[in-house]
Amino acid sequence: MKNALLIAATAAALSLAFPAVAADRTTEKVQAALALAYRTEADTRRDANRAPLQALQFMGLRDDMKVFEFGPGAGWYTKILAPVLKDEGELIIGYKKEWIDELADLLAEPELSAVRRVNLDMDWDSELYAFSFNSMDFDAEGLDMFLNIREYHNLHGGDRMAFNRAVFEALKPGGRYVVVDHSRRHMQPDGPENVRREDPVKVLVEVQSAGFDLLDYSDMFYRLDDSLEYEVGRRTVAGNTDRFFFVFTKPE
Repeated sequence: MKNALLIAATAAALSLAFPAVAADRTTEKVQAALALAYRTEADTRRDANRAPLQALQFMGLRDDMKVFEFGPGAGWYTKILAPVLKDEGELIIGYKKEWIDELADLLAEPELSAVRRVNLDMDWDSELYAFSFNSMDFDAEGLDMFLNIREYHNLHGGDRMAFNRAVFEALKPGGRYVVVDHSRRHMQPDGPENVRREDPVKVLVEVQSAGFDLLDYSDMFYRLDDSLEYEVGRRTVAGNTDRFFFVFTKPE
């Protein structure tokens, strides 16, 4: 009986210690990735505003996760995530093929060679100023994390619910859906100055309607001097917009 209790206590202690060890190991890998030579001066200038280490820690990133990054853009996050995940985990990026092809030189870097690319059947609707999808297939399952960073405002109409439901299906139970975007005033109608801003209350309702639970939120991107009046590219707010930061989870 005593041996059984000792074994149980040891197992419990190890289970508590493992997340801390994994978190420390991931932090070290993120710090190393931030110092890699392929990160340009433009990349590093954004670090103070985007707080990559703190943001990834808040998301709960571990180096053994299977992560899908939607809309990698010029690869700012990809450059950090790829080396962190390449040995124990997996990074998948998804975007329109032509847009991913623009990252060919970057993805040829040794630290990014393991990144899997998913060519999404999508395009850009210049009238709606939003993505248009012919299908919503991420070609991935059992994901630990799905990142939708500064792209939610580009989803329109019925595509929003279809997108969130597709994310739900791609994640494993307990998987995390991360949404970060530029803040808009609640219930403010569309206009030329808020086309790249998103109502955080609307996002909360829409994502939870797709089956997710809100796990946590952070105010690390709250910016008092962003009055929410201007388009995010204007000099008065560019690089210093107020952004909401939500982490949702798929119920187990």
